[in-house]
Amino acid sequence: MTNEVRIEQLRETALQLKIGDYTRHVFLCVGEACCSKEQGDEAWKALKDGLKARNLSLSSGPSACYRTKAGCLRVCMGGPILVVYPEGNWYGGMTADRIPQFIEQQIVQGVAIEEWIFAKNPIG
Repeated sequence: MTNEVRIEQLRETALQLKIGDYTRHVFLCVGEACCSKEQGDEAWKALKDGLKARNLSLSSGPSACYRTKAGCLRVCMGGPILVVYPEGNWYGGMTADRIPQFIEQQIVQGVAIEEWIFAKNPIG
């Protein structure tokens, strides 16, 4: 397979995934150094299902959100750890029960949940 073919396939996949239409990108660390496997799996399912239910995943618009499951965000405590860009808000303790409020408040309304944030690193 040549680089040209791979690049074209990547471009097609990016179009299908609507990469380029998102306003936010959420990374959720489910690594077992910061939370149990069960906590991480439940939080990921809540994030994935919650974004899909609100039509925020694989969509476009002001609240469109891409999500990525990460194995390590290097904090390694108080997890699951979540970071959302471009705001750069780093959230701790993002268990499945907190994800719906995060989606509604941070993603839909654009309002940070300050009491859950332990660091900030905005982009842009």
